[in-house]
Amino acid sequence: MTTPNKTPPGADPKQLERTGTVREIGSQAVWSLSSCKPGFGVDQLRDDNLETYWQSDGSQPHLVNIQFRRKTTVKTLCIYADYKSDESYTPSKISVRVGNNFHNLQEIRQLELVEPSGWIHVPLTDNHKKPTRTFMIQIAVLANHQNGRDTHMRQIKIYTPVEESSIERR
Repeated sequence: MTTPNKTPPGADPKQLERTGTVREIGSQAVWSLSSCKPGFGVDQLRDDNLETYWQSDGSQPHLVNIQFRRKTTVKTLCIYADYKSDESYTPSKISVRVGNNFHNLQEIRQLELVEPSGWIHVPLTDNHKKPTRTFMIQIAVLANHQNGRDTHMRQIKIYTPVEESSIERR
């Protein structure tokens, strides 16, 4: 069990992008959900608005599936959660899995969240800090605070490293 990477608490992942070392690639993926209440689906999860959210509508685990058309290098996953607003809908245990498809997913991180507030930065790297190459990421909500049934996730971002140019600048 790992704890999420603690960049400055609640740090906006757009700050990561401004460093020029990563870029957000969620728009290159096909997103699907295990369930959702009408009007609380993928569009809300990806709309850059912290006031909107995905709300599941079914039994656990609640799943967010992110599939790329080609094998893609991923470095960091950022999830926005807000216990003060969402209470029992807030995830308390999350599994992050990667693989080629639904049939060979492997868990690479399991997180325990205690009343999270803000951005949670999850490294998608191996033991040598090398980014993961994958066709698919699955985020599974295994449990919620206060034994809540359905879950809220406000935003999810996925980052790839920006490749260093091999051309020397003079």
